[in-house]
Amino acid sequence: MKYSKIMGTGSYLPEKVLTNADIEKIVDTTDEWIVERTGIRERRVASPDENALTMAEIAGQRALEAAGLEPSDLGMIIVASTTPAMVFPSTACLLQARFGIHGCAAFDLNASACAGFIYGFGIADQFIKTGAIKYALVIGSEVMSRIVDWSDRSTCVLFGDGAGAVLLGPSEEPSVLSTHLHADGAYHDVLYLPLNLTKTPSVESLMMNGSRLFKLAVTILDRLFDETLLANQIEKSELDWLIPHQANIRIIQAMAKKLDLSMDRVTVTLDKQGNTSSASIPIALDGAIRDGRIKRGQLLMMEGFGGGLAWGSVLLRY
Repeated sequence: MKYSKIMGTGSYLPEKVLTNADIEKIVDTTDEWIVERTGIRERRVASPDENALTMAEIAGQRALEAAGLEPSDLGMIIVASTTPAMVFPSTACLLQARFGIHGCAAFDLNASACAGFIYGFGIADQFIKTGAIKYALVIGSEVMSRIVDWSDRSTCVLFGDGAGAVLLGPSEEPSVLSTHLHADGAYHDVLYLPLNLTKTPSVESLMMNGSRLFKLAVTILDRLFDETLLANQIEKSELDWLIPHQANIRIIQAMAKKLDLSMDRVTVTLDKQGNTSSASIPIALDGAIRDGRIKRGQLLMMEGFGGGLAWGSVLLRY
């Protein structure tokens, strides 16, 4: 049986920093309120000439370089984004053209929002395991600043922009141990982004029922962790790292407690980056690998939860 493994990671963050003090000038809120309720102190905002494609290209190139591969080696490009460069062609196809390569599968995942990267990772893992492809580039890239309502203090404080990428390739030894993907459309109205297809199409602002989403996230992720550990006959004590979606520090702390992990074994980027949706997990993963916290041989669990509602996890031996 073939397995897949992470061969390289990369990420990109825009230069512009938007602090809570800056947001205090936009809406009626305070730094204290934002930090207490979310854990966020600042976030990055894309410049006018940046978008999901430009950020994905930089993050993807960095992942290729880390893996020692060229774009021509790729058998698949997956871009997870709720804020793609275009409705179509896909951002993945546009990225393929930027890389100057032809023929490999390239597509976007935008239906699962913050869980998009985990979905993309799970799909790439299956293609590699079957031998259909050798190398896959999975990217989460988001410009959330362009879909939030900057007059809504309950949502505009939460999100940031950025991109993260992972290069997956074949392994003879078990590395990606399992992936678990789920969704329940009955909760579609908890977190959504309307699209107005009138004569002049427009994207509306992101809508969220924060309190309901928080309760659902804690309950569903609790079950997801049990499922993931049970499927692999692994005890919580064997985990080295949790790489969670960066939505809310209270959710992250609850998940760490569930897994009996101290917070120094949980990657947290939320305070400096906000919620970058599908980009949050690969950005956090890349940062922890590059600064030496995550080492080869360690056992990692990644989890994502977002619109759909959709959620998923990956358990892997890095």
